[in-house]
Amino acid sequence: MTRRFVSTVRIAFILVALVCGAARAGAQDQGFWNAASTEAVKITSAITIGKSKVTIDLMSFPLAPIRPLKPVEVSSVFDADVRAGISGMLYRLRIPAAQRFEHKNTLCGSEDTQWMATYVSGKTLEVAFFSGDDTPVFTFEAMQGASTRCGVFTYAR
Repeated sequence: MTRRFVSTVRIAFILVALVCGAARAGAQDQGFWNAASTEAVKITSAITIGKSKVTIDLMSFPLAPIRPLKPVEVSSVFDADVRAGISGMLYRLRIPAAQRFEHKNTLCGSEDTQWMATYVSGKTLEVAFFSGDDTPVFTFEAMQGASTRCGVFTYAR
């Protein structure tokens, strides 16, 4: 074999590994999750994340993956160690403000829920919901004063 062929095969292998890794990272949050935090039990109950929909309290809503979240972005939203090689996912969705869940609670008060960020660590899923048309800004400064962050919920398998 020529060096050029071997080099091409190596590059192709690396690209396939990167694509598969990115797809796997986004899929870690998919599936059925039981409510684990007090907020999740009181408001959402269990959650199921699929490729194109999210089901909360037996009600399904369309879901569109937007982009992976970088470790520093995940850390700005969730209590996560930025040095642990973490990643998350940002989704677009629309849950009307009038939608009631457990105990007649809403996700974002009088605002439509428009964004969902997720982060998986072991058998724990963290989910943050956001209102507002604009994409949330994932920095520590922006998250501290974010009026669009509706809540953070914890789920487990």
